Amino acid sequence: MSDSHAGHSHGGKGTSAKRLALVLALSAAYMFAEFIGGLLSNSLALLADAGHMLSDVGALALALFALWIARRPPNSRRTYGYARTEILAALVNGATLVGISLYIFVEAFGRLRAPPPVQGAVVVGIAAGGLLINLIALWLLNASKSESLNVRGAWLHVLTDALGSVGAILGGLAVWQFGWVWADPAISILIGLLVIYSSWALLRDSVSVLMEGAPRDVDVDAVRDALTQCPGVTSVHDLHVWTIASGMHSLSAHIMLTGTEPHEEILRRLEHTLHTQFAIRHTTLQLELASCDASALHA
Repeated sequence: MSDSHAGHSHGGKGTSAKRLALVLALSAAYMFAEFIGGLLSNSLALLADAGHMLSDVGALALALFALWIARRPPNSRRTYGYARTEILAALVNGATLVGISLYIFVEAFGRLRAPPPVQGAVVVGIAAGGLLINLIALWLLNASKSESLNVRGAWLHVLTDALGSVGAILGGLAVWQFGWVWADPAISILIGLLVIYSSWALLRDSVSVLMEGAPRDVDVDAVRDALTQCPGVTSVHDLHVWTIASGMHSLSAHIMLTGTEPHEEILRRLEHTLHTQFAIRHTTLQLELASCDASALHA
């Protein structure tokens, strides 16, 4: 049996943590400005955007905490370490986005029936400042979002908040220039729909990891075929591929051998195939002779 474990660098996560901390500070500062501006202008779109920014602050703080705790080394109780803390954080962030959207819908439909007066000029000014903050935050997090599902969740929070700022600006302009008071709650509903749409993929991927589903970027049938085609291998069974955390794919399988080639050489070929073709480094392979049912050979 072979158990191959590859180390994972924390350098990228250290950079991600610094960027998250900076974005957290920017978001928290402007959240208060939007909340006060929403109260002064009586704008639901602005209050909805401030509420979403509040979720951003919580999401960013959670993502930052998850990055920190995920660095803790494995122990006898947590043999994989705490890497999946990031996945839990991503799941919570996705669920929070959906909850905020439902709240926006309830408030918006109430205001559509009886639209209150809104100070459009104040809305436009404050929302424009919020958009600028969000664009800076998106730029800071963009480089790290593909490396971690956790950071991607935080990035999605900021992206939907940027869309919310755009919506608040459009709603404020409609009220300010044309007196369309219904535009404010109508755009809030659109913001809520965009938030739900953007959070769906995050929820789906987080649940898939926690359910130990096969990674979306790995074709399990292709993996099976590649292993079977290695010289000295007759078949592959009990093949499992799953994700421990973002970028950490694992595989286990039973490999049936012909018995005509050295097991050490076959093992090296198998691990090389998994590494080069599928970027899978964490593997557990049990080698078995086709003529001896379930008799494991230790390479």
